[in-house]
Formats: sequence, C-alpha cells, structure tokens
Amino acid sequence: MGGSAPRRDRHLPVETTSFVDRRGEQTEGRELLAKARLVTLTGPGGVGKTRLAARIAARVERAFPDGVRFVHLAGLHDPALVPLAAADALGLHDHSAQPPLDALVEQVRDRRLLLVLDNCEHLLQACAELAAALLHGTTGVRVLATSRHRLALTEEHLMEVRPLPVPDPDGDLRACLQTSAGAATPGQARTAADGYPALALFADRAAAVVPGFRITADNWAAVARLCRRLDGLPLAIELAAVRMRVLGVEQLLERLDDRYRLLTAGSSAALPRHQTLRAAVDWSHELCTRQEQVVWARASVLAGGFDLETAEAVCADGERSETGVPSAGGWRRVRPHEVLEAVAGLVDKSVLGRETGPDGVRYRLLDTLRHYGLDRLRQLEGEEDATRRRQRDWMQRRAADCERAWFGPGQREIVARLRADQDSLRAALDFSLTAPGERLAALRLAGTLWFYWHACGAPREGRYWLERALDANPEPTPERARGLWVAGLLAAATQDMTGGLRRARDAHALAEHLGDKAEAAHAAYVIGVIRLFSNELPAALDHFETSVARGPVPGQHLSLHGLDQVELACALGFLGQADRAVEVCERARRLCEEHGEEWVRSYVLRMLALAHTVKEDWDEAGRHAREALRLKLAVNDVTGIALTLDLLAHIATRAGAHEHAAALLGGADRTWADIDRDRWGSTYLGAIRRDSGERTLAALGQAVFERSYDKGGALGLAELVAYATEGEEPQRPTPAKAASGRRRSRPPQDSTLTRRETEVAELVAQGLANQQIADRLVIARRTAEGHVERILSKLGFSNRSQIAAWVTAQN
Repeated sequence: MGGSAPRRDRHLPVETTSFVDRRGEQTEGRELLAKARLVTLTGPGGVGKTRLAARIAARVERAFPDGVRFVHLAGLHDPALVPLAAADALGLHDHSAQPPLDALVEQVRDRRLLLVLDNCEHLLQACAELAAALLHGTTGVRVLATSRHRLALTEEHLMEVRPLPVPDPDGDLRACLQTSAGAATPGQARTAADGYPALALFADRAAAVVPGFRITADNWAAVARLCRRLDGLPLAIELAAVRMRVLGVEQLLERLDDRYRLLTAGSSAALPRHQTLRAAVDWSHELCTRQEQVVWARASVLAGGFDLETAEAVCADGERSETGVPSAGGWRRVRPHEVLEAVAGLVDKSVLGRETGPDGVRYRLLDTLRHYGLDRLRQLEGEEDATRRRQRDWMQRRAADCERAWFGPGQREIVARLRADQDSLRAALDFSLTAPGERLAALRLAGTLWFYWHACGAPREGRYWLERALDANPEPTPERARGLWVAGLLAAATQDMTGGLRRARDAHALAEHLGDKAEAAHAAYVIGVIRLFSNELPAALDHFETSVARGPVPGQHLSLHGLDQVELACALGFLGQADRAVEVCERARRLCEEHGEEWVRSYVLRMLALAHTVKEDWDEAGRHAREALRLKLAVNDVTGIALTLDLLAHIATRAGAHEHAAALLGGADRTWADIDRDRWGSTYLGAIRRDSGERTLAALGQAVFERSYDKGGALGLAELVAYATEGEEPQRPTPAKAASGRRRSRPPQDSTLTRRETEVAELVAQGLANQQIADRLVIARRTAEGHVERILSKLGFSNRSQIAAWVTAQN
C-alpha cells in the first residue's frame, strides 16, 4: 500500500522572462560538463546563477537519455532532507529500509542523467555528500550545482559567473554612438546595445513597463552609467528598470547616485558588489508603500511559492495582534483585505514573481530578496516569531481541511496543493520543533498529514518528522497517540516491520488509556497491516474481519475504514477464499463511489482483480485490473501502477497473450526501477514476476520475448497504461522519445492549440524571447508570456526547448 504524488519541479524551470546573452558562459558550461562530472557555478547573489544553470542544462539535455532533473534547495533548510529532495526530483519512490542516500545511489546506478542542485550555499555539507555519493556510486550521473561557495570536492570544476559586461560610458561607447547615429532604423541602432548584455537586459526589462522603450543615441550614455553603477548585476539592473514606470533614465541615474554617495561617504574605495546589490534592494524597498514593506518582510518566512490565501493569512495582523501598531520606525497594521493590494504592488515592482500553480496563481520571492525581507523582519522584536506562528497555524488549518476532505472527490487537487506547499509545510514543522513552547504543534501537524505521507509517496520524510516530534513530546496526549500509529504505518511502508509494530502497539495502548476510540481503531489497522505484511495470514484475517464487522467508530477516518476492507479482501484472497474477497470488495467499492473517492477505490479494484485470478476467471480479472490501472494513473499512484502491471502481466500470461505479457513485464520492471528493483524483497511479488517471465519466455522464445519486453520498457507511464488498458500495440520510440517517455510521470494535458498559440509556438521554436514575440505579433509582452504559459500547460511541457522540439516534430 502506498502512492506517489505528482513530482514538483522535476524538470527545468519555465522561463517567464527573456534570457539575455551569456553565450560565452553557456559554451564554457557545456564544455565543462562534457569533461567533468561535477561543475559548480559560483558567484554573488543576484548574478544569475540559477538562470544560467537552467539554460546550460537545457542545451545539454539530449546528451542524457534518462533526463535532466532540477532540485530547488532555496526553501529547504534541514540537511537531512537533501537526499529526499533529490530523490523526489528524480521521481524515485523508495520504500526500502536503506538509508536515503544509499537508496538513491542504488536506484540511479545504471542511469545517464544530469542532476542540477540549485542554491547549495546554506546546505554545503549535505550537498557535497550527495554529490560525492553520486560521483563514486555511479558512472552516468553528472551534477551541475549553483552556490555562492564551492562544495570543496576533489572532483569539482568551478565556473565563476560574473556580472554582465558593462561599457565605459566615456570610452567604449563612443564608437557605438557613432554606429547608432548613422543607423538607418531603430532596429539597427539597437544592435549596438546587444554587444553589451547589461544594456540589453535593462532595455528588455524597461520595455516591459514602458512599451516601446529602446536604447537610442540620446539615452545610451545614461543607461551605460546606470548599469555600470549597478556593477552589471542582473538582479540590480532588473530592479532598477522597474522604476522606469515613473522615472526617466536620467532621473533614475541621479537618484541612484544620491543613494550610493550616502553609502560610500568617507571612503574612496569602490563599492563592493554585495553592497551594490544591497543598495539596489534598499532603494526598491524604500519606494514600496508601508503595507508593501510589511508584506515583503512577512512573506520572507514563506519558503518556496505561496498563493494569495496563504499571503493573507500570514502577512496580515491577527484580530488581537499588537504588532504593526504605528511607532517610531515601526509598521502600521496590515489587514487581510490590504494584502492583495500589497501583493499586486510587489509584483509590479518585480519583488514578487508570479507563476502558475496547481490551483491558480502563486507567488515567489527570489532567494536574495527573501533574505533581505527576513533581515527586515528581524529588526522588530518578536515579529519573526509572530509571523512564523501565523504561518504554522495556517498550514495546520490547511492540512486539517485537506484531511477532512481526503475521502472524497477532490483528492487530486488536495495532493497537488500540498505538493505545492511542501516547502511551507517543512518550514512550519521546523519552526514548531525549534521554537520554545511550540513542540506539540509539530506533532499535531505531522500527525494530521498522515494521508499525505502514506498515500502520496513520502513515507521517509513523514517518518523523519514524526520521529522528531515524538521524541520532543513524550507526554501521553491524543496527539502522541496519533503520532505513534502514523509513525508505525510509515515504518512498515519502509520495510521496518519490527519498529512499526512497536509504535502501533504503543499507540493502541495509549489510545485505549485516553478513551480515544478513533485513534485506537487507526492503530489497530496498522497492527493488522503489519501482520498481513509479515505473512501472519490467519491472525490478520481475524483482525480485519473483526474491524470490518464492527464498522467505523465515531471519528475514524473513512479512508482507513475503507483500507480495513481492502486488507481483509487481500487476506481472503491469499487464503483462497475468493468469493468472500469479491463480496468485501464490492461493499468497499460502493462506499468509495458514494463519496467520489479514487485512491482507496483503485486498490479495491486491484483486489477484485486479484480475487478473480484466484478463481482463474481471467476476463473478469483483466477487466478489474485495467480499470484499477486507469484510476491509478489518474491519481498518479506510481507504486500502485507497478503493482497492477505485475498483476496484468500475470493475467495476460495465463490467458495466453504472451507478447502482450512480455511488453507489460518490460514496463513493470521499468516502473519498479523507480521504486525498488527487488520489489521490496516480497516473496509473493517475486514469485508472480518469475512465473510470468518464465512462462512468457518459454512460449515466445528469446528473440521475440526481448523485442516485446524492450518495447514495453521504452514507454512512459501514460503510453504504458494506454497499451495495458486499450491493447494498442506499442511502437518502438525514437531514442529522444524514449527518454522523454521515461521521464514523464503524468499524461500530457489537452494539446489542442489555438491559432494564436500555434503562431507563438512557432516563434518560440525560432528562438524568439517573449518581448521579441510580442513585437513580432504586435501584442503586449504580458500577453505573449500568457500564451507561452498556456502552451506549456496544454502540452504538458516544462520549458521552451520542449515546445521547439514539439514544433519540429509536427512539421
């Protein structure tokens, strides 16, 4: 039993603004990756390391048949979670008892892939250990890291990312001015600016807020002086360009000069680059309204992305809050309805980035700006703790709402939302475990998320948080009773039956002592599951028969009551009582259908298929297994897909469809490679696989078997499920398609593009940036960006290079 949520941020980040130059660095990065297995891009904050790494990775993607994966570490602060974050990005679903890093290395040992570790500087030791393990334990994995500091490994090759080149306003520009003055068209005048990436970046970002802005002979020198004053730092240039909404270039330069004179008063030394960026951010901060400043500071506790609802809950003062009262140098009170206006202002000023999330628009602070906001937050005593407490309480409310709705029709949306909030959940748990007086809240939140840890493929991380919270809360509370059985369930999911049974029994005893019948029933379920996993079939059968006959007790979660029936059917099937197993499954299916539930229902259907295999009714078994497989793909239950493919291969073998069975075996083995190649060492699963393989090989012969097996193994999950459920003969993919198929973990969405979207896709394929597309089609830049976002969403892609490849394939 177990699942896996849609993997977040697995592929390269979507570029929402144009990428300016860096051609030399891109070439250097590609050349380094060709000869070195670990390349680290270093440089100061705001210099563009992340964007450059993403661009380099996109350019070398074809060299890695098993793909490129991007690990965002900015929102992660616990070193112990680094291997789990990497496994998550790689789409691995390990449930073994091995240490996380060992399991990760084992699963990618034979793969050729590039792992991008972004923002390593605050987790240097953990990132170095991860990189070292991959370098020493594999031969085909390469690592591209971004960090302000090197990882200090012998194998590491460093590449310094420097600020953008800036011309000398009084020297280098003279020739350019002459070129521009003699140019026949504005386009020719703009060509000279392209030789200076800093100027081109400013022009691009300024044009986004002042339509039609161009660098001309009249403003060229001022723009050059401005970019030079900003040391060519991309982030500083972008922040300054936003001010073009209300200031001209000369005004911008004059006001920036005033600020820098204050910073360098009494010193003839040049302003260091970290001070340059600080000055630019300071200036942006001072131009914000008071409400925007407060929201900026408070939003800094929101690791990763967040939605408006979260911003309102965390950044507004509570009804009884005393913080934010006007005082000398203090903040004014911010009410919930004012947060939207502040967020809109921060987006306009490029402080907050806007991105598309699973449930609508989400926002994100760049790491540099988040650290700046956190510094501001800490300047007022008690403000950081108050904000983090609001954030934690909001995460608890959201988790509780999701738990209540879990056994219902909104499971896919719940999973997507919690995945998007993963960094914020981690921040809430970490705060509760480290702040004085907050430890019980950590146990409450970790226990509330039981369904997420278990059903969404995160048993390792869930167990990590539960064990920490249980150690911090030894008192006999209802929260501890729940935490104990959840820890036991997750221990069993990672093959620690002894530890899991101990935790579950402790939970049951404590719940009985507290008179909490619901938690006692939950703990009893875990005890029964462990007995079943441990092949104590008669004891497991008696246990689940008693639980199902009693029915759900008040407060018991219907998911666990439904799973009681699934496990009872499983035990009956193993003991040969197929007719009774079918009866139990039919009752459980009606329960799920009444509530619109999908995840438990997918396991009920698989158990129905298993019961019919016991009866050797292959048609009925196949029908139920195919229905289960479709549903498991819909909820992205990769573990369930692997289990069901094994069962379908067995059914096809016994029904005499040997070539079909061989292809299913190839697909099943490929899917299990992301979970556990040995199928958790299960005697039953291993026997099913061996029986199917031996019978099919004997029937087909080696050559035919291998041909069908390889076809199935080359398919992605969506194609594999289509083949398994519809019987469509899998075509041998091209190497590029095969690699893409293996990387995909969800089916592409509606790929019907409108006429305008088709035009935009073709321009993307030509290499045009969003502003260039907007100019070509005579539309606003934001409109062009919206078209690109919709194309990516419809095609199920994550970057522009995939759009280009798709257009090429269509033609």
